[in-house]
Amino acid sequence: MPMRTRAGALLAVAATGLALGATLASPADAAPKPAPKFLAASELPPHPSSSWTAGKVTDGAPDNLLSCLRETLPGYDSRYRAFHTDLDTSALQLTIVVGDTGKAKALATRLNKDIRTCATQLEQADPEVEATHRDYGTLPVEEGARVHGLHIEGSWGSSDIKLLSVGRDGGTVTVVEWGQLGDFADAPVKAFRKTTTKAVDKLY
Repeated sequence: MPMRTRAGALLAVAATGLALGATLASPADAAPKPAPKFLAASELPPHPSSSWTAGKVTDGAPDNLLSCLRETLPGYDSRYRAFHTDLDTSALQLTIVVGDTGKAKALATRLNKDIRTCATQLEQADPEVEATHRDYGTLPVEEGARVHGLHIEGSWGSSDIKLLSVGRDGGTVTVVEWGQLGDFADAPVKAFRKTTTKAVDKLY
């Protein structure tokens, strides 16, 4: 083989090897996707007489999560942060990293359905309970979010109001829950919508 032809062939092989090496190295060199961020205490609906305190971000799902959602969550990679005031108001954020966009969309749909049907489930489980659901509509943030209200009243005189939302960004879903004693008139819907928007914006 002439010297010039041999040199050209060697250069071609070297170039191919460099290109292949770059292709093989790229996945390892790619930066890992950052973990979803959680709400800060200051981003929750303001309480008129007490500040919010935020707990640590914890693996799993909280024991006090609304019962209607618990059966849907096992098997998912989830983390949560709980919040409380010095009085009767509490909140939590649960974030589920699904990874696959289609599966995350299906999970968000299922969780919204669980919340919509929760009033009926609670009444069927306990004849001493009356529950009412309200749909406060969607929010135009990332892949979308929906806000719900749930009033739960017991025959023994208890009255609890909850605001819940489900939002999604790509393959990650978040659920935000706020609750206190009272009824729909006591629910800070406008402020909770802002909280939900911030929660979804923080996912990535």
